Amino acid sequence: MPFSLLPKQMTKALTDITPELLKCRNIRLLMLDFDNTIVPYTTDVPTEAMERWLKTMNAQEDIQVCVVSNSHNDRVPAFCEKYGLDCITHAKKPFSRGIRQCLEKYNIPASQAALVGDQIYTDTLGANCMGVTSILVEAIHNHTFWLKARHVLELPFIFLARNRRLSQ
Repeated sequence: MPFSLLPKQMTKALTDITPELLKCRNIRLLMLDFDNTIVPYTTDVPTEAMERWLKTMNAQEDIQVCVVSNSHNDRVPAFCEKYGLDCITHAKKPFSRGIRQCLEKYNIPASQAALVGDQIYTDTLGANCMGVTSILVEAIHNHTFWLKARHVLELPFIFLARNRRLSQ
Protein backbone atom coordinates (compact mmCIF):
# COMPACT_ATOMS: atom_id res chain seq x y z
CA MET A 1 0.00 0.00 0.00
CA PRO A 2 1.14 3.58 -0.54
CA PHE A 3 3.17 5.48 2.03
CA SER A 4 1.23 8.67 2.71
CA LEU A 5 1.04 11.09 5.60
CA LEU A 6 -2.09 12.76 4.22
CA PRO A 7 -5.33 11.70 5.87
CA LYS A 8 -8.09 10.61 3.51
CA GLN A 9 -10.61 12.59 5.59
CA MET A 10 -10.44 15.10 8.47
CA THR A 11 -12.96 16.30 11.02
CA LYS A 12 -12.91 18.19 14.29
CA ALA A 13 -14.06 15.41 16.62
CA LEU A 14 -14.84 11.72 16.68
CA THR A 15 -18.44 12.57 17.52
CA ASP A 16 -18.82 14.20 14.08
CA ILE A 17 -18.71 10.74 12.51
CA THR A 18 -22.21 9.31 12.13
CA PRO A 19 -23.39 5.79 11.31
CA GLU A 20 -25.04 7.18 8.16
CA LEU A 21 -21.78 8.72 7.01
CA LEU A 22 -19.96 5.39 7.49
CA LYS A 23 -22.68 3.38 5.77
CA CYS A 24 -22.72 5.63 2.70
CA ARG A 25 -18.95 5.03 2.43
CA ASN A 26 -19.39 1.26 2.89
CA ILE A 27 -17.37 1.29 6.15
CA ARG A 28 -18.18 -1.83 8.19
CA LEU A 29 -15.27 -1.65 10.67
CA LEU A 30 -14.41 1.50 12.60
CA MET A 31 -11.06 1.36 14.40
CA LEU A 32 -10.49 4.05 17.00
CA ASP A 33 -7.33 5.38 18.59
CA PHE A 34 -7.82 5.85 22.33
CA ASP A 35 -5.74 8.65 23.85
CA ASN A 36 -6.76 12.12 22.68
CA THR A 37 -9.31 10.63 20.27
CA ILE A 38 -11.87 9.17 22.71
CA VAL A 39 -10.57 10.66 25.97
CA PRO A 40 -7.63 12.91 26.94
CA TYR A 41 -4.38 11.31 28.13
CA THR A 42 -5.13 12.62 31.60
CA THR A 43 -8.46 10.88 32.25
CA ASP A 44 -10.54 7.82 31.48
CA VAL A 45 -13.83 9.70 31.72
CA PRO A 46 -15.44 10.58 28.38
CA THR A 47 -17.65 13.60 27.87
CA GLU A 48 -21.42 13.07 27.84
CA ALA A 49 -21.38 13.62 24.07
CA MET A 50 -18.72 10.92 23.67
CA GLU A 51 -20.70 8.50 25.86
CA ARG A 52 -23.80 9.06 23.69
CA TRP A 53 -21.72 8.59 20.54
CA LEU A 54 -20.22 5.32 21.84
CA LYS A 55 -23.71 3.99 22.68
CA THR A 56 -25.01 4.98 19.25
CA MET A 57 -22.11 3.29 17.48
CA ASN A 58 -22.39 0.14 19.62
CA ALA A 59 -26.06 -0.12 18.66
CA GLN A 60 -25.19 -0.44 14.96
CA GLU A 61 -25.46 -4.06 13.86
CA ASP A 62 -23.68 -3.49 10.56
CA ILE A 63 -20.72 -1.46 11.89
CA GLN A 64 -18.12 -3.06 14.16
CA VAL A 65 -16.18 -0.76 16.51
CA CYS A 66 -12.77 -1.63 17.95
CA VAL A 67 -10.20 0.46 19.82
CA VAL A 68 -6.70 -0.01 18.38
CA SER A 69 -4.19 1.56 20.75
CA ASN A 70 -0.43 1.66 21.17
CA SER A 71 -1.00 1.80 24.93
CA HIS A 72 0.71 -0.74 27.18
CA ASN A 73 -1.31 -0.13 30.35
CA ASP A 74 -4.64 -1.35 31.73
CA ARG A 75 -6.54 1.91 31.06
CA VAL A 76 -7.67 0.92 27.58
CA PRO A 77 -9.01 -2.59 28.33
CA ALA A 78 -10.81 -1.31 31.46
CA PHE A 79 -12.44 1.53 29.52
CA CYS A 80 -13.40 -0.74 26.63
CA GLU A 81 -14.95 -3.32 28.94
CA LYS A 82 -17.01 -0.61 30.64
CA TYR A 83 -18.33 0.69 27.30
CA GLY A 84 -18.73 -2.66 25.54
CA LEU A 85 -15.94 -2.15 23.02
CA ASP A 86 -13.39 -4.62 21.72
CA CYS A 87 -9.80 -3.48 21.91
CA ILE A 88 -6.34 -4.28 20.65
CA THR A 89 -3.48 -2.86 22.70
CA HIS A 90 0.25 -2.82 21.93
CA ALA A 91 -0.81 -2.10 18.32
CA LYS A 92 2.56 -0.62 17.35
CA LYS A 93 1.03 1.88 14.91
CA PRO A 94 2.17 2.92 12.30
CA PHE A 95 3.28 -0.67 11.76
CA SER A 96 0.64 -3.08 10.51
CA ARG A 97 0.42 -5.44 13.52
CA GLY A 98 -2.60 -4.02 15.37
CA ILE A 99 -4.51 -2.89 12.31
CA ARG A 100 -4.00 -6.25 10.59
CA GLN A 101 -5.05 -8.08 13.78
CA CYS A 102 -8.27 -6.04 13.89
CA LEU A 103 -9.08 -6.66 10.21
CA GLU A 104 -8.50 -10.40 10.68
CA LYS A 105 -10.55 -10.52 13.90
CA TYR A 106 -13.61 -9.17 12.10
CA ASN A 107 -12.80 -10.71 8.71
CA ILE A 108 -13.43 -7.37 7.01
CA PRO A 109 -11.31 -6.15 4.07
CA ALA A 110 -9.25 -2.99 4.47
CA SER A 111 -11.39 -1.28 1.82
CA GLN A 112 -14.38 -1.50 4.21
CA ALA A 113 -12.52 -0.22 7.28
CA ALA A 114 -11.57 3.18 8.68
CA LEU A 115 -9.16 4.19 11.42
CA VAL A 116 -9.84 7.39 13.35
CA GLY A 117 -7.05 9.03 15.30
CA ASP A 118 -5.40 12.30 16.25
CA GLN A 119 -1.85 11.60 15.05
CA ILE A 120 -0.57 11.68 11.50
CA TYR A 121 2.69 9.80 12.18
CA THR A 122 0.96 6.82 13.80
CA ASP A 123 -2.77 6.63 13.02
CA THR A 124 -2.90 8.17 9.54
CA LEU A 125 0.31 6.57 8.30
CA GLY A 126 -0.63 3.15 9.67
CA ALA A 127 -4.10 3.27 8.12
CA ASN A 128 -2.85 4.48 4.75
CA CYS A 129 -0.13 1.82 4.54
CA MET A 130 -2.75 -0.88 5.19
CA GLY A 131 -5.25 0.47 2.66
CA VAL A 132 -7.67 1.51 5.41
CA THR A 133 -9.50 4.86 5.22
CA SER A 134 -7.70 7.28 7.54
CA ILE A 135 -9.76 9.91 9.36
CA LEU A 136 -7.80 12.53 11.28
CA VAL A 137 -9.49 14.25 14.23
CA GLU A 138 -8.21 17.14 16.30
CA ALA A 139 -6.58 16.06 19.55
CA ILE A 140 -8.95 16.41 22.51
CA HIS A 141 -6.18 17.80 24.71
CA ASN A 142 -3.16 19.41 23.07
CA HIS A 143 -1.66 21.34 25.97
CA THR A 144 1.65 19.65 26.74
CA PHE A 145 4.93 20.67 25.15
CA TRP A 146 5.32 17.36 23.30
CA LEU A 147 1.79 17.40 21.90
CA LYS A 148 2.21 20.99 20.72
CA ALA A 149 5.57 20.12 19.13
CA ARG A 150 4.07 17.11 17.37
CA HIS A 151 1.21 19.25 16.11
CA VAL A 152 3.66 21.77 14.61
CA LEU A 153 5.36 18.92 12.72
CA GLU A 154 1.98 17.75 11.42
CA LEU A 155 0.79 21.18 10.22
CA PRO A 156 2.18 20.89 6.65
CA PHE A 157 0.23 17.65 6.11
CA ILE A 158 -2.92 19.09 7.65
CA PHE A 159 -2.58 22.08 5.31
CA LEU A 160 -2.17 19.83 2.26
CA ALA A 161 -5.26 17.82 3.28
CA ARG A 162 -7.38 20.87 4.13
CA ASN A 163 -9.91 20.09 1.38
CA ARG A 164 -10.57 16.61 2.75
CA ARG A 165 -13.07 17.68 5.41
CA LEU A 166 -15.58 15.01 6.28
CA SER A 167 -19.09 15.81 5.09
CA GLN A 168 -22.36 13.94 4.94
